[in-house]
Amino acid sequence: MLKLSSSLLLTSMALAVTGAYAADEPEVQQVMVTAQKRPQSTLDVAQSVSVISGETLEREQASTFADYLKLVPSLQLVQSTPGEGRLVMRGLDTGGVASTVAVYMDETPFGSSSGLVNGAVLAGDFDTFDMARVEVLRGPQGALYGASSLGGLLKFVTNAPETDHFLMRVRAGAAAVDGGKVAYRSNLVVNTPISDTLAFRASGSYTKEPGFIDSIGTEGSDRANDINKSRNYGGRASLLYTPSKDFSVRLSTVAQNIEVDAPSTVESDPQTLATLYGRPTQSQFVPQFHNVKYRVYNATLNWNMGWANLTSSTSSSTQKQTYRDDATYNLSGLIEGAFGPANELYLGQNTNLKKFTQELRLSSNQSGMVDWLAGVYYTNEDGLIKQRYVAVAPGTLTPLTGLPTLAELSLDSKYKEYAAFANTTIHLGARYDLDLGGRYSHNKQDALQTQDGALAGGASTNTAASSEHVYTYAVAPKFKIDDRNSLYARVAKGFRPGGPNVLPPNPPAGTPTTYGSDSVISYEVGFKSLSRDGMLSFDVAAFHIDWKDIQLLAIVNGFGVNTNGVGATSDGLEFSATLRPMTGLRLSANGAYNNARLDGSTSPLVGGVEGDKLPFSPKLSIGVGADYRWSLGATTPAYAGVSLRHLAHQSGAFDADFRTANGRQRELPSYNVVDAHFGVELGSWTLEAYGKNLGNSKGKLSTSPQTGNGANLYPGGAIATGIIAPRTLGVTLTKEY
Repeated sequence: MLKLSSSLLLTSMALAVTGAYAADEPEVQQVMVTAQKRPQSTLDVAQSVSVISGETLEREQASTFADYLKLVPSLQLVQSTPGEGRLVMRGLDTGGVASTVAVYMDETPFGSSSGLVNGAVLAGDFDTFDMARVEVLRGPQGALYGASSLGGLLKFVTNAPETDHFLMRVRAGAAAVDGGKVAYRSNLVVNTPISDTLAFRASGSYTKEPGFIDSIGTEGSDRANDINKSRNYGGRASLLYTPSKDFSVRLSTVAQNIEVDAPSTVESDPQTLATLYGRPTQSQFVPQFHNVKYRVYNATLNWNMGWANLTSSTSSSTQKQTYRDDATYNLSGLIEGAFGPANELYLGQNTNLKKFTQELRLSSNQSGMVDWLAGVYYTNEDGLIKQRYVAVAPGTLTPLTGLPTLAELSLDSKYKEYAAFANTTIHLGARYDLDLGGRYSHNKQDALQTQDGALAGGASTNTAASSEHVYTYAVAPKFKIDDRNSLYARVAKGFRPGGPNVLPPNPPAGTPTTYGSDSVISYEVGFKSLSRDGMLSFDVAAFHIDWKDIQLLAIVNGFGVNTNGVGATSDGLEFSATLRPMTGLRLSANGAYNNARLDGSTSPLVGGVEGDKLPFSPKLSIGVGADYRWSLGATTPAYAGVSLRHLAHQSGAFDADFRTANGRQRELPSYNVVDAHFGVELGSWTLEAYGKNLGNSKGKLSTSPQTGNGANLYPGGAIATGIIAPRTLGVTLTKEY
């Protein structure tokens, strides 16, 4: 595993990287990444790459997706509940249930490969404490990473155990949240050599966030404050055995629990999306909770055989989601009309994914005209979704008697994939390289759906199966102007699997029993530059993406059904620049222009019309920042930084009723977020102060369709919109031993 020095420059467009700048700082070096499954400098990677160092993550107090989006151009988050988020890269989003951005934890692919286990909204939001770095690859990664990476890849790279020294670091902090109470966070990491060839590293984190949304009794709802409290806790452990410089085995495990009460959504005007009642509120009739558990186990073997490196990665992971959603206002009227008074109602759901993967690859180990890599991959995934609607007495969770079973549904699914892949870089002289990659894969899926209850049309059982063969590729010529400047072009294909469909009760004629895969072809050109004196780095990339047979989510008889549409197009430009005009000062900026839109109208059940912007894809996003490091006296380093992120307005979720009534989709307004931090190092102690969202921006992250189940979600016709966290002011204290 590569260890990055704090003085490395993130040439990949990361915003406001705070390094350990001294008066005699060395020449800035190029960052090494494992983006293409082998160590390379970012300058040598012929595609758009961002890297966020572990030090930057800590200085920015960035522990979740929402904290470090500002560091990566063209990456957006659609979220209404912590631990349940959709990653969108380069605008590739239609609101479906299968992921468009792959997530890796070191060598482990995490999350569902299919569209039957809600993988799109359950991206692995791992805690970043004691993380070496986060790598982000933009554009389709099908040639090396396979299914569900058609938008890009986000890879967490953890710190490996080290045999040469003992380390213990303890971190604790507290923060005041506007409209709520106090947040608490604590971290611990220990690295200990066991022998010259064996080392162990473990880290743990605990975060408690206060709520800031109230239920104010609207139309008989509860009166309760701070209903969206959350807790996030867990840890990582790793054992590294290196009997020789040419052989190593690393065993790793990750456990993380995210426990949330009510989602972070507020009642908003369905036309303007303005927050109602003058403050963040949510009409709660039944107390809610959303819990997610991640478990990852991995064994990675690396063997330098002289002529080639052999890598074997064996992984097992689980992802379990349990939640209770208040459905009182949404469906109680329907229940009362059919069966008499239903009082209050909730939806309970369990979503479980168990995934086993094995990857084996060889990569060349000798310099020459050709660098090559080849491998095979296998995954076996078991998914389960269980849902039930339950009517309860007001103010309790006691089920009402005398009502028939309302709805109980179960979906068991299996996904298997076999793949072989290869990548080669041909050096056509000192300045010209040609990267070629390809992947062949075969997947097979099976699903068993059972349902019962009055809302589900009675008892029924459905089975479905599908299989497909897929070939993806990447071609990238590169021209090295010199050892610090390069030009590249890239054409790449990515895909998402199709699969068997989940059918509603008494489906209308023509409801598809399966849905097809979708694919993208991306065309990209880029320029990367790092000045020899290290004062300036600059990256820019332009892209055009054709997205065919787009997967969509339609509502049929109140049930979500996967369908395919004609296609979409995304055109954009990304850039990042970092300037160091004087010792200790770093100025940086990144941004993206993105025009992602439908090529044709969708089914009326979806509600998209040709030319509509794709959901949650702002045309313009900009981030700027400044960081400065200096000394208070001769021996007391200090640092400070400030950043601003601007997001232009963006379209909300497709909504057929709103589109018909207004001739357009809903639009989330633009917003700005200002963050700042300050720290001082007092020997082995570090004291830090920070502020997030200092202007207390009311930015919104998601919308819900107004009539997805045939009724309004909240009193007065209000809809739910996810919001960013309010102003947070905090301090942390770190001790290193």
